[in-house]
Amino acid sequence: MGNVVLNLSMAEINKMKNYYDGKLLDKVPPGGIFSAKTASCTITAYKSGKVLFQGSGNEAEASRWGVAASLKAPANSKAARGNLPEGFSQLSVIGSDEVGTGDFFGPITVVAAYVRKEDIPLLKELGVRDSKDLKDEKIIAIAKVIKDVVPFSLMTLKNEKYNQLQMSGMSQGKMKAILHNHAILNVLEKISPVNPDAILIDQFVQESTYFQHVKNQKSVAKENVYFSTKAEGIHLAVAAASILARYAFVQYIDKLSESAGFRVPKGAGAQVDEAAARLILKKGRDVLPQYVKLHFANTEKAISLVNKKKG
Repeated sequence: MGNVVLNLSMAEINKMKNYYDGKLLDKVPPGGIFSAKTASCTITAYKSGKVLFQGSGNEAEASRWGVAASLKAPANSKAARGNLPEGFSQLSVIGSDEVGTGDFFGPITVVAAYVRKEDIPLLKELGVRDSKDLKDEKIIAIAKVIKDVVPFSLMTLKNEKYNQLQMSGMSQGKMKAILHNHAILNVLEKISPVNPDAILIDQFVQESTYFQHVKNQKSVAKENVYFSTKAEGIHLAVAAASILARYAFVQYIDKLSESAGFRVPKGAGAQVDEAAARLILKKGRDVLPQYVKLHFANTEKAISLVNKKKG
């Protein structure tokens, strides 16, 4: 049966945790972030960045997220592409992606972007690829060009609203599903009467869960909708959406930094604990909901730092 181990970033592990929402196990081993169980595989993610896949379906499940040394299939193989039609990368597609879900400071930004097959060579020439592979300076440069080339829609869920929704019991997965659906509908309206060949969503939850999340929305995009992890490597529409979402997130972080009076860091590591503690000492604890995602463990860590400094 064997095991498969992947080394992933914390952002990817957070995306995995959202994807397996509903299949998470209560018990997590020491040093673990989460454990989940599907019909044929148990997945355990560790703080070290290692993710262990155990069970008869380990290779198929791991192929959703990357390729381990023991796996022969490339990331864009059939296993990773799921049920996507052949030649998908050359179709005219609406792609959607989000940024900011694993960041303590800042909003969630979701973008849907329409890339016509005729524009694919231009986007390649401009260097469009997954925003995680690009530095902020490059993202800004590319985004400033492609925002005038591809029709897109940006949805920004600011921290105040995010915290209200989270405290009301809404999961981050449901928030993202609603944002993706709105952004896609906006792009469909912009390009009407043209219809895309397909819609590709960078997968963050299982397909059935996604549609469960959006079932009460006034309108839901359902026709020719596909889901895939690592979708930015499957079609440039998702890569373009990823860049535009990252650009919007970086701009918003700049605004928060200006408001805070110091540079606000990205991510969810120790540096954000220090920054949040500094913010509390400077402006008071009551301002936190405007800047951060309160339910992150970083909130308590920041408060603990403040108490130590005051003590």
